[in-house]
Amino acid sequence: MTARTDASPASRRDFLMKGAAAALTLPVVSALASCNDARAVAAPPAPPAKPAAPAPTARERADQMDAMHEKGIKAFPAKTAGKGNQPMEPRLEKGVKVFDLTCSEIDWEYAPGSHAKAWAYNGQVPGPQIRVREGDRVRVNLTNRLDQSTAIHFHGLELPNDQDGVPFITQPPIKPGETYTYEFTVPNAGSHMYHSHHNSTTQVSKGLLGAFVVEPRDRSREPKVDVDYVMVLNDGPHGFTLNGKGFPATEPIVAKQGQTVRIRFMNEGMMIHPMHLHGMHMTVIAKDGWDQPAPWKCDTLNIAPGERWDVLVKATNPGTWAFHCHILAHAESEHGMFGMVTAFVVEKGKAMA
Repeated sequence: MTARTDASPASRRDFLMKGAAAALTLPVVSALASCNDARAVAAPPAPPAKPAAPAPTARERADQMDAMHEKGIKAFPAKTAGKGNQPMEPRLEKGVKVFDLTCSEIDWEYAPGSHAKAWAYNGQVPGPQIRVREGDRVRVNLTNRLDQSTAIHFHGLELPNDQDGVPFITQPPIKPGETYTYEFTVPNAGSHMYHSHHNSTTQVSKGLLGAFVVEPRDRSREPKVDVDYVMVLNDGPHGFTLNGKGFPATEPIVAKQGQTVRIRFMNEGMMIHPMHLHGMHMTVIAKDGWDQPAPWKCDTLNIAPGERWDVLVKATNPGTWAFHCHILAHAESEHGMFGMVTAFVVEKGKAMA
């Protein structure tokens, strides 16, 4: 029997339908491709990249830096809220000089527009300046309004052991809300300090510090001075400060030509601060409250943490002179002076006798 070679009607129909479908698809694909090609051709060209701005010239960079430096100098001495190291008058109770201190948290403007939390005695940083005389009977009442315990150490005073102010060694800590009383007869003259001696890395750096100046009973050997200026140095959350403020909010020392200025440096910080005076020298007369056996001269004085140095400056050279810590490269950056910078101003004209 001979095999059939022609396809069945169903096979021919399938073949014809597939061929027709293929024929219909080709124009559609071709049309879509044409549309895509048309869109690609019609798309607008990307805008040209903007040329990079030319780099500032050396003169332009210098002008920018100079303007920042000039701005700080022109602002000095800038006004800020609050002032520390203010002399405190005691009240007298049966011959005892009584000083009431309260420690609390405050907002402190340490430089123009720069604020930080501070822990302060009587709302100021440094705390009130206490001045008494050798042999005075003194009582200090401390009220604690902080959220942690505290205490006061009278740095440099050779007191009875129970008045030394070190918790768990000489006294219990002063708890929040408590008042504690210190009372003693002032033993030794000189430039001294008072500050917290409990969690002191935090408490002192935040502002629990102050000057305690003791005048000698016999003043015959004291130098005659026209200006007696206390300068408390600190470094911590408020930056590098002189009497609680950083440049340009620091305070200038002002004297008339021919006057003598006594400066009492007190370092309450955690770093050595070499204080440098331009234009005139300093004569060092005392260290830590004790007279130097042979006064000596310098223009830069290294002041370590805890140290007090007394110097005399004869205001002989008229003008405004830079006076600053020499750490951090003269306390200057490209933005200008900052921190422990002030000025010693000698006004022209002879001082009145």
